[in-house]
Amino acid sequence: MKEKEQKIAGAAKEERQNHMKLEFDSRSENEGFARVAVAAFMTQLNPTIEEVADVKTAVSEAVTNSIIHGYEGRVEKIIIRCSIKGDELEITVEDRGVGIPDVKAAMEPLYTSKPELERSGMGFAFMEAFMDTLRVESTPGVGTAVHMIKKIGTGQWGD
Repeated sequence: MKEKEQKIAGAAKEERQNHMKLEFDSRSENEGFARVAVAAFMTQLNPTIEEVADVKTAVSEAVTNSIIHGYEGRVEKIIIRCSIKGDELEITVEDRGVGIPDVKAAMEPLYTSKPELERSGMGFAFMEAFMDTLRVESTPGVGTAVHMIKKIGTGQWGD
């Protein structure tokens, strides 16, 4: 009987899907809102406290990059899309800012395009450390999309 219950739970987990889109102004005070909104969305996966903290840190770094580097202080829109597919949380943080001329260089630890602001240059390194997958797409003058995926533990859908 236990084996049959595990198969049913596994099938439900594979079929699990949900999506969310959030759009907000690129103001530093909205960074906390973005973190909490994504954390609330992911609770349906029954994540551990550590998994929630990892995702909140990665989202914070991506949103902060959009505010400081993407829009350079201008108030524009940031879009976050989240999807749950099985036990994976996919997050995309997108801006229509200045873009990144050299994504590979920008992803190097300690690289910063704003040394005058005393930035540490660790944003992408933190995102990469806390998420299972990180992919950055950027076009100068068009904007940047940061795609992140994290596999979440074995929580139950809809609990």
